[in-house]
Amino acid sequence: MNEFELIDVAIAELGSAAAGEWVRTGPGDDSAVTAVPPGMDLVSSVDALVGGVHFPLTAGAELIGYRALMVSASDLAAMGAAGGFALVALCMERADPDWLRKFARGLARAAAGAGLAVVGGNLARGPLSIALSVHGYVPARQALLRSGARAGDQVYVTGTLGAAAAAVARGGLDLCMTDTDLDDLSRRYFLPRARIAEGQVLRGFASSAIDLSDGLLQDLGHVCVASGVGVELESARIPVAAGATLEQALSGGDDYELCFTGRAAPPDLVTPAHRIGRVVREPGVRLDGRPASGGYQHFGA
Repeated sequence: MNEFELIDVAIAELGSAAAGEWVRTGPGDDSAVTAVPPGMDLVSSVDALVGGVHFPLTAGAELIGYRALMVSASDLAAMGAAGGFALVALCMERADPDWLRKFARGLARAAAGAGLAVVGGNLARGPLSIALSVHGYVPARQALLRSGARAGDQVYVTGTLGAAAAAVARGGLDLCMTDTDLDDLSRRYFLPRARIAEGQVLRGFASSAIDLSDGLLQDLGHVCVASGVGVELESARIPVAAGATLEQALSGGDDYELCFTGRAAPPDLVTPAHRIGRVVREPGVRLDGRPASGGYQHFGA
C-alpha cells in the first residue's frame, strides 16, 4: 500500500471529524481552507510527540491518536478558545493500514471531544512521531494570557493532579491496547480531556491561565515570569489524585488541567476548581513558604 492509499484510509476513518462549520476545504487538497468567524481572533499552537518519549511505542494506536490530539488541544483551552481545526503530520516506520485506521479513530474521538475538525496533514516514513497544529477561536482581544496575574489574585487549578505521573511511575503503559485495559491512573494518561469549556468560562474571570503539561510548579513558574509576580502555594490545598503522591502532583506533568489566577473562580465551571494559593509581589514559586521548583525538561541534564 503506497502513501496515497494510506492517506485515503485515514481520511475514510476520520469521516465527519474532518468537517466543520468554518471548514471550506478539508483533507485531500494541497492545503486546507478555513474561515475565521466574524469578530474572532485565531489562536494557534503546535506540538511534537515522539514515540518512546511522549507515548509508549507499543501502546494501542487508538489510545495514541486520542492522547496526541487531546494534549495539543489543551493549549487552546488555556487561552479560552473554542475548538476550530487541527492538522496532523505522522511519521510511521512501515505501511500498516490497520494501525493507521485505529490511530485515525483515536484522532476522531478526541476531535469530537475538543470541538476540532481534522482538516489535513502529512504522512511520511520514519521513526514513529506525531506533529499536530491546533487552531481555535476566541472573541477579539479576549484570549487568556500568562501575563495578567497580579498581586492579590488567588491561584486555582481544575480537577486533580498527579494521576498520569503515577501511571508512568508504576509502568505498564506499553501494554495498554484499548480502553478496557485502562484503570483510573492509566486512563488519565491516555485519555486526558482538554478543558475547552472551562477555558471559555474563565474569560472575564481569570487574570491569567496556563495548562499543566510539564508539572504545576514549572508551568506556574512560567506565569510568574510572564506576569512579573510570584506565588505562594499551600501543600495542604493541592488536589492530589487518588493513587498519586504530592510530588507527582507538583512536578509530574501530563495533567492537562487548567491553572489560573483571579480574584475568584467562576461558579459555573464544569470541572471544579480548587484554590491552592495566592499571587504575591515577590518573584518565584514558593510552597509553604519555601522556594519550590521541578517539572519535565525536554533537554534536562
